Parts: sequence; structure tokens; C-alpha cells
Amino acid sequence: MQNKALVVIDLQNDITKNYKEIINNVNKAIEWATENNVRVVYIRHENLSAGTRTFKHDTRGAEFVPELKIVSNDIFTKYKGNVLTCEEFADFVKRNEIGEFYITGADAVACVKSSCYNLCKENYGVTVLSDCVTSYDKKKIPEMLRYYESKGCKVIALQELLNM
Repeated sequence: MQNKALVVIDLQNDITKNYKEIINNVNKAIEWATENNVRVVYIRHENLSAGTRTFKHDTRGAEFVPELKIVSNDIFTKYKGNVLTCEEFADFVKRNEIGEFYITGADAVACVKSSCYNLCKENYGVTVLSDCVTSYDKKKIPEMLRYYESKGCKVIALQELLNM
């Protein structure tokens, strides 16, 4: 049997304020995961470029948003959009034999998109929780959900997950 993980991507202070519209759902997904022996993994983005103003190491902007429930120490930092570029995360996935992922977070057109694409490309099972992702431009979310499906992701609403 493949192990599963709920992945919370980049819900940090420097991300779009639109996260406030999904944070309750993300926290409900985290509760579901803990009740169903699904690992909860948190991904943080950090920018290393000297000229960047956001997601800088050791700043408030790089910290998780205060409303986010933290229920595990499985926290990984990435420096590129795709979660698999974080070697520690990739090793964690292999070591824990995780083969199926539930995806939440931001930004739907950037890091979430890249992560979903690359997880599917590596033949992992990927389910995007449609009402647990957001973007700077919310009008693009329906297009992104269609994109995820076209790349092999399953897209479901949180309630469908809770009813499983």
C-alpha cells in the first residue's frame, strides 16, 4: 500500500492575501489528514536572489501565515517552484514510500502548478483540492484546475475528500 501525504505549499506571509479565503478549508484538510493517518507536509518557498523583496530567509514574509495549523515537523524549504527540487523533500517521499499526494496552497499558477506537473510526471498520484488552492489572480484558478486534470491530476473539492 502506498502512503499518502497532504502537501501545504507556500502559505507564507509574503503570498497573496487571497489565502484568507482558503485557510479554513486548508486547516480542515489538515484535520482530515491527521485523523486518517495521512502525513502532513509543509513547503516553504525562499528566494536566494539578492534583488528580491519577497520570501527572504529569516524574514516575517517567509514565515507561514499565522492562521495555518502546524501539526508536524515535516517542513521543507524549496528555492524553485517544483517541490521535487527540494532534495530533502524528495528523500522524505522515498524514505516514507509516499505515492499519493493531496495538494493545497498557493500560487495556483506558479508553485502549485509546477509541483503538480512534476509529481504527475514522476508517476505519483496527485489530487488537487480545488477549494484549497489560490492565486494572485483568482480568475485563473478554473483554467489551472483544467490544466491540472490535463496533466493527470484528480481535482476534487474538500467536501468530497471529507466524505471519503
